[in-house]
Amino acid sequence: MPIINLKVSGSESPTRARELVNEITRLTKEILNKRPELTVVTISFVPEYLWYVNGQSLLELESQSFHLEIKITDSTNLKAEKARYIQAVHRSLTAQLGAIHPVSYTAIHEMKADGYGYDGSTIEYKYISSQTN
Repeated sequence: MPIINLKVSGSESPTRARELVNEITRLTKEILNKRPELTVVTISFVPEYLWYVNGQSLLELESQSFHLEIKITDSTNLKAEKARYIQAVHRSLTAQLGAIHPVSYTAIHEMKADGYGYDGSTIEYKYISSQTN
C-alpha cells in the first residue's frame, strides 16, 4: 500500500540504506498502521555538494538533509497520526544522519482508492472484495 521515496544527502551506502529502510518501515507500521509486507521503500543518495537550500549547498552549510515522500490511501489516517509520523521521521532521521537542516521535508500524498493499487487491482476493489467474502 504505501510506497516511500526517500532522498538523503550523503554518499551511497548499502549499510545506511538498510538502516533507513528498517527505520522508515517501522515508523510507517507503528504510526500509520501500514502493513510492512506491502510497504515499498526506495532510497536515493545525493551528494551534499548537489543539494542546495537558499542557493547554498549542504556542503557549504555543513549540514545534512532528507526528503521523504509517502503515498497512502486517502482517508486511512487521522490528521494527528500524520502529524506524529512527520515529527517521528524528522526526529529519527536527525538521529541517524546527524545535523539535519531545518528545511528537510516529509510529504504525505493521499491517493484515492479507485486510482491507486498493486498486484493489478485498485485498493477500492481489494476493499470491496474483502467485504463480500
